[in-house]
Amino acid sequence: MIQLDALTKSFGPKRVLDGLTLDVADGQNTVIIGYSGSGKSVTLKCIVGLIPPDAGRVAVDGAVVQDLSRDELTELRGRIGYVFQFAALFDSMTVAENIALGLVKRGHDRETIAYRIEESLAVVGLSGTEDKYPAELSGGMRKRVGIARAIALKPRYILYDEPTSGLDPVTSAVMNQLMVRTRDLGVTGLVVTHDMRSAFSVGDRIAMLHEGRIRQVGTRAEIQATDDPVVRQFIEGRPGELSPAPAARRSPA
Repeated sequence: MIQLDALTKSFGPKRVLDGLTLDVADGQNTVIIGYSGSGKSVTLKCIVGLIPPDAGRVAVDGAVVQDLSRDELTELRGRIGYVFQFAALFDSMTVAENIALGLVKRGHDRETIAYRIEESLAVVGLSGTEDKYPAELSGGMRKRVGIARAIALKPRYILYDEPTSGLDPVTSAVMNQLMVRTRDLGVTGLVVTHDMRSAFSVGDRIAMLHEGRIRQVGTRAEIQATDDPVVRQFIEGRPGELSPAPAARRSPA
């Protein structure tokens, strides 16, 4: 289980996280929704130790991330796959070489690496792309390679950062299917997104991050039936009240 307890994080005068508390249950996809800039991606980076919180506690399988040594943190990251918003593939490397990076670092032999590459690409529907370069792939295909790279490591958890951002509706649906399929393989997922169609498609539990803390958390049905006005406005995509436009100034005669 991943446990976030009273996390706070500021960047200069801006407090991004302000007491965020959330449990990510094993064997499920938990989705964090929220407006752009609300701290969703910062939360993921706190989990893997890329950004330290100013206060609070991040625990993964009982281990407090902030207290881990460098070697322990490396071992923890070996259990957590991370799918970046823009895939973060190395342009000078082939698809196979991108996927192999983490496997080589963990000391797997050549035969195991070749098998894991083939297996993970088959899961995401990209068999036969091993020798292609990222520039030869569409944006959706690059994101699917990002998922293949994550699952090749056989992680216990996968963190997804805006996995459907910038994708057309059909490609987004493919990504949603992959996140559900990965969960069905026994991987616990934590997805951050502002795409409500994706959230309702893949999330077993959905939590809204608002003003630095969790505003509401519940099942898909509970979030869809919410009477919280802030959550309701977000999931329905309704704009807030706009200030009246200033009166036009008359030109001097």
